[in-house]
Amino acid sequence: MASYSNRFEVPVESIADSVDTPRGSAYLNAPPGVRDSSAISTPAESSPFLAQSNKEANFINSQETLPSRRPLYKRAWFWVVAIVAIVVVALAVVLPVIFVVVKPGHHHSTSGASSSSSGSSGSTGSGDSGSNSSSPTTTKTGITTGGDGSTVTKDDGTTFVYKNSFGGYWVSDPANPFDNSARPNSWTPPLNESWTWGVDRINGVNIGGLFVIEPFIVPQLFEQNAGTVDEWTLSVALGDKLQQTIEDHYNTFITEEDIAQIAGAGLNWIRVPIPFWAIEKWDNVGVDANGATVAEPFLARTCWKYILRLLGWARKYGIRVNLDLHTIPGSQNGYNHSGKLGSINWLSGVMGLANAERSLDYIRIVAEFVSQPEWRAVVPMFSMLNEPFLHDIGNNQVQSFYLKAYTMVREITGVGAGNGPMITIHDGFTEPANWAGFLPGADRLALDTHPYFAFDGQQNREPVNITADGDSTQLGGQWPLQACNSWGKSLNDSRSAFGVTMAGEFSNAINDCGLYVNGVGGSARYGAGCEYWQDASGWSDETKQGLLNFALASMDALGDWFFWTWKIGNSTTTNSVQAPLWSYQLGLENGWMPTDPRQALGKCASLGVDPAPFDGTFQSWQTGGAGAGTIAPSATADLVWPPASITSVPAGSVTALPQYTATGTLSTLPPPTFSASVTASVGNGWFDGADNAPAVTAISGCTYPDAWDADNAQIPLSGCSPAAR
Repeated sequence: MASYSNRFEVPVESIADSVDTPRGSAYLNAPPGVRDSSAISTPAESSPFLAQSNKEANFINSQETLPSRRPLYKRAWFWVVAIVAIVVVALAVVLPVIFVVVKPGHHHSTSGASSSSSGSSGSTGSGDSGSNSSSPTTTKTGITTGGDGSTVTKDDGTTFVYKNSFGGYWVSDPANPFDNSARPNSWTPPLNESWTWGVDRINGVNIGGLFVIEPFIVPQLFEQNAGTVDEWTLSVALGDKLQQTIEDHYNTFITEEDIAQIAGAGLNWIRVPIPFWAIEKWDNVGVDANGATVAEPFLARTCWKYILRLLGWARKYGIRVNLDLHTIPGSQNGYNHSGKLGSINWLSGVMGLANAERSLDYIRIVAEFVSQPEWRAVVPMFSMLNEPFLHDIGNNQVQSFYLKAYTMVREITGVGAGNGPMITIHDGFTEPANWAGFLPGADRLALDTHPYFAFDGQQNREPVNITADGDSTQLGGQWPLQACNSWGKSLNDSRSAFGVTMAGEFSNAINDCGLYVNGVGGSARYGAGCEYWQDASGWSDETKQGLLNFALASMDALGDWFFWTWKIGNSTTTNSVQAPLWSYQLGLENGWMPTDPRQALGKCASLGVDPAPFDGTFQSWQTGGAGAGTIAPSATADLVWPPASITSVPAGSVTALPQYTATGTLSTLPPPTFSASVTASVGNGWFDGADNAPAVTAISGCTYPDAWDADNAQIPLSGCSPAAR
């Protein structure tokens, strides 16, 4: 048994006292794929009906009594059998290539095989049959594909072995980098087949900290640059080293092997947060209180080529992408991951409307790019705005913006399935029920919620290494049952009352412990003892098992989900991960994340919870079918743009707020560059040629207050008249 001298971990109850570890113990269900040995067929060489000492003698004696016969190769039937065997072998080689690589996709109408484990084992799921291969297969046209055990050669010439026991396979076509025939696992349709909402389920993970740099995900950069708290201050502190440092991060933090591991973990989606400065930054966003011009310090138009590289890796391994615009000019929530820690200046304060106008351009530019035929299959979802703080900004204001942005995007893409991505809106930190009936008839509009116990304002010191509430044969304390009760019915009800609903973020964090989880210099509500939760090397098997059950319960309750996040970087002071509750990769390696996400199915039921499961059938218009795009005027009557009122702006003064004018040069996102061997069309970064309106820009002569810190600024008296849009 593990030692319980650690005062931050409560001893497990007596149910676990009789075993060394709960993993594999008698009171937990057996891992999927493990069978009773008595039911396994007996191999010929271990026959219980033949004494071991007599096997060889019997074989020899049988050979001695055989009559003399003609050699097999002199018999006619031998050659018939040989020819048939050659044909069978040839078909076995050719047909997989045809169906995996060459054959065009068909509409996917059924979900793949599914296995589940309601027990608490962290063992691997059973291997699924599929297009697995121990070595890559290359066709005459140069297309290379491989499954479990195949060797992948990266762009730099180095190699790694692809591990995927779930029937997934990768595909690489040097002539067509937009080949969509790869598949992450046997139960997920390849990219060139349709995703069926309500039948196919999102088992995803975020690629946090890569393009939007956060202190707790990439602590090294902030530890090495004292006084930095967000990407704004980090960019300022790096000075001349900004480009080299940030590009080194883009090149090393997430690699192709990470995406291969994500597919190998049974996951099928990634959510990729990106910053608006992938498109551009402004060198003049107003003047501060001292009259000095404020410039956005970010490294602009640099991460885009790395975003494209990541999308290419996702395509290669059959992973779908939810592209998430994570930062917005002025900050939509005041958090460090919005670009700048501090006040909210998006649809709030004197510069709130101007910042919202500018953000519409960035949503438009991203939508134009991902709606191109080259990118539709790999980016079937676009999250337009991450976590607007609705409590401060206002419900009507956020909903008015959502309607404005939705309408703009669908004017670009057209309506109906296949025309541009599913559009995702965030619930603004309210309950999903708050959005029931919002924009009925909207074409492919999904709701995103981010449920976290870590930020519920409580200490959350209750243990996870004790018997689980609801089932005395499991570990987890109150946490697995709490996840099922808190989230299952809420999301399933929303799927009926709103439409497609998912958890764009959740984690294993039952508390707020972890280096920089509460920001640089922030303190944890947990109180004394956080060092235990920051160092996973000291966790007992019981703690890991309890966390695993919490993860499985969360996944089962949420239904469609993206874990936050795939990877947490090491701290420079310990050379280890100091926020382990947030790392899927680390949990996968050490036993507190499932090796097969399908093990989550039925977890809530095993705890006695009926999550009122959604029946899998959305209304036709919710997924781009009949009626999509037809919104009743009564549903939008109160959602005017610009909003009639804005937080921190005197009543009746909205029309006097400074705005921008639509006379600027439009920035576009370029397609990737390829070698001369690529013969496929690469697009030009812009889907709708009729969408040629200029971008917004500052009005000449207007003295704008600092667009990132204008909450208490004075409204300019003249020269900043609203621009027609």
